Amino acid sequence: MPFHPIDVQVGSRLRERRLLLGISQTELASAVGLAFQQLQKYERGANRISASRLFELATVLGVPVAYFFGVSAGEPGKRKRGRPKLAHSALASKPETLKLVRAFYQIRDPELRRSVARLILALA
Repeated sequence: MPFHPIDVQVGSRLRERRLLLGISQTELASAVGLAFQQLQKYERGANRISASRLFELATVLGVPVAYFFGVSAGEPGKRKRGRPKLAHSALASKPETLKLVRAFYQIRDPELRRSVARLILALA
């Protein structure tokens, strides 16, 4: 039986967020009382995540439940048209992208962080 596209999307967003935060499958699974194999199934979209479990995962990962569906909490069911945001694209799951984003947010000085962002945009 093929995986449902929504389950795959939710699982993909779960994996993206976990990797962005630098959390292992074992650590996240333990934080919500799961075996890491079950978390693997969730991330692949092989198993559906119940509403209560999704809420627990969202809490541990510091995002609203709507994050997993690719919509903002203020606009249920709506997605903006046009160019996809980084978090929704295949680029977001690449290791170098995740390392760069983690490093960027480790810069504590907001002005320095803005300057780094301007430099990157200028180079691109």
